[in-house]
Amino acid sequence: MRAVVQRVTECEVHVQHQAVGRIGSGLLVLLGISRSDEEKDADYLADKIAYLRIFEDADGKMNRSLIDTGGEMLIVSQFTLLGDCRKGRRPSFVQAAPPEKAEGLYDYFIYQVKLKGISVATGQFQAMMAVSLVNDGPVTLILESK
Repeated sequence: MRAVVQRVTECEVHVQHQAVGRIGSGLLVLLGISRSDEEKDADYLADKIAYLRIFEDADGKMNRSLIDTGGEMLIVSQFTLLGDCRKGRRPSFVQAAPPEKAEGLYDYFIYQVKLKGISVATGQFQAMMAVSLVNDGPVTLILESK
């Protein structure tokens, strides 16, 4: 499982010009699920992201987590994160999980984040989405479960 995590002051996702998810201060998580991923991968990343200390404390140091700040999380499924661009000019997506497996793990990841008391908004699985955000910092990190 691969996640691109961006600290944001606000973020919104639209499907067919309709807002389906919106948050204020918190994290945008673009989530890619591979063929080999299991629930333990989702458990690991949900915990890692929720407690990742990337928000500033009173001294201006990145020392607080999303849990500490009470921020929100917008989670968007993005299979293209599993694109392999090493050969040729067209990405290969053979490592991406098939939709039926990916959707189940995506939903499980969302559930695990919610269990931590985090307010969660989402995109729409398998939809063409437009994501707009104000990156705070900017702070952008890539995390993997393997």
